[in-house]
Amino acid sequence: MQRVSLFGYGGTTKAIAKHIPHAVFYDDKCTQVYKDENGFTVKPSSDFHPENSDLEIPSPGIPPSNPLISKAKNLISEYDYFADTMPLNIWISGTNGKTTTTQMMQHLLKEKGSLAGGNIGTALGELDSNAKIWILETSSFTIHYTNIAAPNIYVLLPINPDHLSWHGSMQEYVHAKLKPLDTMKDGGVAIIPDAYKDYKTEAKVISYSNEEDLAANFNIDTTKVKFKGAFLADALLAMAVEKILFDKIDYEKINSFELDPHRQEELKDSKNRLWVNDTKATNIDATIAALNRYKDSNIHLILGGDDKGVELNELFEYLVSIDVKIYTIGSNKEKLTQLACEYSINADLCLNLADAISKIDTNLELGEVALLSPAASSLDEFTSYAQRGNEFKKAVTQLS
Repeated sequence: MQRVSLFGYGGTTKAIAKHIPHAVFYDDKCTQVYKDENGFTVKPSSDFHPENSDLEIPSPGIPPSNPLISKAKNLISEYDYFADTMPLNIWISGTNGKTTTTQMMQHLLKEKGSLAGGNIGTALGELDSNAKIWILETSSFTIHYTNIAAPNIYVLLPINPDHLSWHGSMQEYVHAKLKPLDTMKDGGVAIIPDAYKDYKTEAKVISYSNEEDLAANFNIDTTKVKFKGAFLADALLAMAVEKILFDKIDYEKINSFELDPHRQEELKDSKNRLWVNDTKATNIDATIAALNRYKDSNIHLILGGDDKGVELNELFEYLVSIDVKIYTIGSNKEKLTQLACEYSINADLCLNLADAISKIDTNLELGEVALLSPAASSLDEFTSYAQRGNEFKKAVTQLS
């Protein structure tokens, strides 16, 4: 009997355990050995000894620096474990937009028997292997540990600085995003940004630099697509995959897709002023995309949180080109305020999100935009980006 060790006691590994009755969990939060409600043994991470394990599968979020990873001798990813039983599979990755692209693709292909999962919603261990298609939002964490599995179609959105503290460098982050191209075979298709079009792979490469390229490559009329800005690229990529698989472009179907909250979600206060909840913008590129959408207005920007070690100069180089005042919050607010000073951008250092909203309420005029687009994770002060966004929306509705 193969001895399988699961690193981390979370959704991914619990789903895998359903396929491995004798698996043992090792978790950093566990202080003493216990049996869970399904009879699985959960042990402290310090109890792991590689000589007692034939296979190790980590939760994707466990960083390479974790001692469990350095001790492992037979490490594979969740994707590798299910590589032989996956149906036709599509991986979607990139820095921003992969969740929306995945959701849009599932919206288009559901009637063709597709299931969506991976980094959003459903872990691979919960997906039905008898489905016709798996559409998988795929994080750089998962790809880092994947060495066997390969997508039939790989959709890569633009890569910008993110998760650098986890990967160690921008070079390693980019390497993870491009890694699926190493295992793809002849017959596979990779839709990737132009910057990586010369990357060596056996797959057919279709590269793009912008929405116009995507539309031209797949003969899509963007005037018939309701989505704009960053969401247009997401829609075009989803439509491109349907075109590849079924030679079909369905404008009515894509236009019936409803966006999730927390991405450029617009609301009006009691004075009819525009406030935008873009709390899901947890990195520079996402924030710049939101700013681009409203760049013709005077913007009051709430910025800050846990920036995960990313350099922020690129954002401030953009900010000097638009009419903006920033309100800094979160664990990096002093850093942001100092950068604002260096770039001669008007900034208020705020106590917290509520304080930022209160200050904007005093300054915001009709025709201007109040934008929560933090370019940082929420976990320094909130349980999730959704909680941050919900508190923002609640506060705005209570303004008088």
